[in-house]
Amino acid sequence: MKALVKYDAACRALAEAKAVDEAKDIHDKAEAIRVYARQAKNRDLEIDAAEIRMRAERRIGQLIQAQKETVGLNKGTLRRGARKEPRDKRPTLAEVGIDKKMSSRAQKLAAVPEEEFEGMVAVWRGRIVRENERVTVNLLRAGERARRDEILNNVETIWPGGRYPVIYADPPWRYEHTPPGGENRLIENHYPTMTLEEICAFPVQSITHDDAILFLWATAPQLANALKVIEAWGFEYRTCMMWVKDKIGMGYYVRQRGELLLIARRGEMRTPAPADRPDSVVEAPRLEHSAKPGAFYGLIEQMYPGTPKIELFARNQRDGWAVWGNQAPGRGAG
Repeated sequence: MKALVKYDAACRALAEAKAVDEAKDIHDKAEAIRVYARQAKNRDLEIDAAEIRMRAERRIGQLIQAQKETVGLNKGTLRRGARKEPRDKRPTLAEVGIDKKMSSRAQKLAAVPEEEFEGMVAVWRGRIVRENERVTVNLLRAGERARRDEILNNVETIWPGGRYPVIYADPPWRYEHTPPGGENRLIENHYPTMTLEEICAFPVQSITHDDAILFLWATAPQLANALKVIEAWGFEYRTCMMWVKDKIGMGYYVRQRGELLLIARRGEMRTPAPADRPDSVVEAPRLEHSAKPGAFYGLIEQMYPGTPKIELFARNQRDGWAVWGNQAPGRGAG
């Protein structure tokens, strides 16, 4: 039992098994651990045990094929070619609990080429893990919805306070299709996303000054949606900046290497002084998933010095800025 708890040890035990009853014993112990892990809600242990059980069946099939001359014979039958030797002491398949159905399944697994078998196991395991991740994602989404409901109902107590003339936001966009490269690149693997409707409904106008400027991040596929968000938040699109990355990214039509920082105005918000207007293109290395270069903080501060600023959906606390976000520290973090 102790060896089976450790995945590698169980695999070694199977490789060293020389008789069908040894592999069957490992199979049964793995099944017992799988049942226990399921009851204990230990998903990782359950998956490991299920895989060991499947590998044990394959090993049983291999041993049956290799030992057909001695395994499964009636007691008292001599080994082929044996002369006056002790009778075969090995139990029959039925005696070790292997019925015809398991024998057939085990031999089918054994017939699969090694490389193909390992590939199939990887696909099976990956599918189970992804299903488990989807459960986690759904829980995170439920939590996010509850937090957003709290914000909508208690805006004045959740926001750091006041109305801000400078809004900087990087919404957690939800994508319609799985990103190229497989499900291991799902946005939900990194943080809970929001639908377009949820982003548009975010109570930004309640903390925005009558005269304000909005800096809104948008990827190229989300450009049309970002313009809808600008309108829903009470702003009018004016222009944009471009972040050019040092590494190429994903894309269905073209491989993206940049993101847009849209700039929109509300009311009579002034434009920056000529000396404070930065280059519209910023070249900076690509960071961890969704993170934006810190240089943009400095550029916004240059454009609107001394003006109160708030960052929405923030990851970090910037000195002199109010923040709100599910990864931001301190008060106002959601």
